[in-house]
Amino acid sequence: MELLDAHLIPAVDGVAYGLLLFVVAAGLSLAFGTAGVLNLSHGTLYAIGAYTAAGLSDGTWAGLLLGLGAGTVAACAAGAALSAATLPLAGRGHLAQALLTFGLALIGGDLLIQLFGADELPVRLPAVLDSSVTLLGHRYPAYRLVFIVAALLLAACGTWVLTRTRMGAAVRACADDPQMLAAIGHNPRTVHTGVLAAAGALAGAAGALGAPIIGPGPGTSENVLMLSLVVIVLGGLRSLWATFAAAVAVGEVQTLGVAVVPHLAPYLLFAAMAAVLVFRSRSERPAQAHPPAPPGPDPLQRLGSHLAARLHPADRGDAAKAGTPGKDATSTLARTRRPVRRVVSRRAAPLLTLVGLLIALPAVLDPYSLSLAGSALALGLLALSVTVLTGHAGLPTLGQTAPFAVGAYATANLAAAGWTAGPLQIVLSALAAAGFSVLTGAVVVRARGTTVLMITLAVGELTGAAVNQFTSVTGGSDGLVGFPATRALWGGEGMTEEATLYTYALAVTVIAVAVTLLVLRSPAGKLLTGARSAEARMRASGHPVGRYLLVAHLCAGALAGVGGSLTVTVQQYLSPADVGFEIAAFALLAAVIGGTTSVIGALLGAGLIVITRDWVAGWWPGHGPLLLGVLFVAAVYVLPRGLTGPRAGHGRNGAPDEGLPATSVPSSSAGGKALP
Repeated sequence: MELLDAHLIPAVDGVAYGLLLFVVAAGLSLAFGTAGVLNLSHGTLYAIGAYTAAGLSDGTWAGLLLGLGAGTVAACAAGAALSAATLPLAGRGHLAQALLTFGLALIGGDLLIQLFGADELPVRLPAVLDSSVTLLGHRYPAYRLVFIVAALLLAACGTWVLTRTRMGAAVRACADDPQMLAAIGHNPRTVHTGVLAAAGALAGAAGALGAPIIGPGPGTSENVLMLSLVVIVLGGLRSLWATFAAAVAVGEVQTLGVAVVPHLAPYLLFAAMAAVLVFRSRSERPAQAHPPAPPGPDPLQRLGSHLAARLHPADRGDAAKAGTPGKDATSTLARTRRPVRRVVSRRAAPLLTLVGLLIALPAVLDPYSLSLAGSALALGLLALSVTVLTGHAGLPTLGQTAPFAVGAYATANLAAAGWTAGPLQIVLSALAAAGFSVLTGAVVVRARGTTVLMITLAVGELTGAAVNQFTSVTGGSDGLVGFPATRALWGGEGMTEEATLYTYALAVTVIAVAVTLLVLRSPAGKLLTGARSAEARMRASGHPVGRYLLVAHLCAGALAGVGGSLTVTVQQYLSPADVGFEIAAFALLAAVIGGTTSVIGALLGAGLIVITRDWVAGWWPGHGPLLLGVLFVAAVYVLPRGLTGPRAGHGRNGAPDEGLPATSVPSSSAGGKALP
């Protein structure tokens, strides 16, 4: 009884918090499960309702009700506008939606700060609610009990509308069979807009009601979004009651769990989220219908024969008659050596031009701009690791900041221990990041599509929690600073000048990019691309696709670790913000800006992001998130296939060109879609 009595108040707080998350998650679930929109700006819709209610609160009942109504209407209108924004992205997959809505979240967050200020707003309640009541011998805030009742009523009304009314039937039909819905006279687009408007209204109402509990302020929208994602993953999208139970469980972990097991609480939610996603991805993977076929000819011979046939179509028939490359194929390949060299030269020309421009930068840039260029190179390697996974392996990721963080903190701690030789730091950081990727890759490579995004997001958030917990290694929220400068080689002096640091970063980047290009353009790289575009056929041919993807995940992790090491060397400090979710989104955007299969494009995209975030934003102080949000939106709309992607709508044989990899969610019965 004493234990129950001691934790009674946190337990009731957990119920209130869980109900708040349920109302928010219900809107997010409605948008994703019914309208098919992966809305990463849902937390901003919550913030719209919370800021509006806080701004209108004046300590009276009229102010409270006016704030609730205005916040709900404002978020509802924003949800309807979101429907119009996402409509052109139909058919492009959830990755494009995620980038667009994240950009809109940045824009919305900046506008809210401009309107209401950067400080947390107080909410003034009526005197009756701004008091305490006795609950089993304890004093408890009256408003939280009122909120519990209001949230239950809101949840009951929403459930009744969705399951017992003609409007709810139309919504479920829109998710299951939009063609039939159109045949009976309903416009699916109108229903789609109504669903996102209703999702926005739920988020806005939750924000207005929850403002006295989770006051509007910096970081509120991101925190609410992350917890809502955990709720819908744990509860699924098929049952509101399962979502309700998951929301209450999350609320209890966030309040009671912190009181009981404070050291484990930061890990419990995202670990549970990752475990559920992995279990579902394994249980829904179809069994192999065909036994593995015997392996074909050597990949090097197949590649040489294919290249010879492509460059000399007249010899294609002879190669086909030969069956396997013999003397004829060898002589044909020898005759094509010069054309091959010309092809290689054309492909290498853009990269060599970029390297030449980068070498010339110290002669034209000031020290501050050179430091930004070094940071862009480090972010470019992180974006390149995302390109390897997203564009070549077909695993869209929001968690590459995890191996990036491992490499960064490894370099910082090596320098603090006196190991300041740059090559040694690079190698050890890459090995540490690769080892981390081996541990996480076993669960990542088994999933596909949106599930990969969510699993990698959970991995990134778990890494962020570890960064804040292990202060002896990471410095916690204060970060690490004051360690010795890196030396370019053994026996040299520590690098402190911006030009020297930039030259070192450029040399490391050139070597890393060259190795990446050699691997991607080798037969192993071709096999990886084949596993992405025709996985079922590759498996049926006896190829160990899972092993290919695991190796790709390991190599991408090592590449991210090198980027993290460069970040520490160039900046000479490291903070949790350098390895957070925002950096993961920037790396994914950089890969998309450049074209998800382009190595050069990833570097260009990273440079554009750093220029926008740190250089252009310097001309308009305080509006960096707004500029980055505009960049996100413009990249999704204007560059659907990236700076270096194909311009035509279709490739050879009528196949769609490679651009943003589509991530699909399988349809389900009434109740929407479910995360695979």
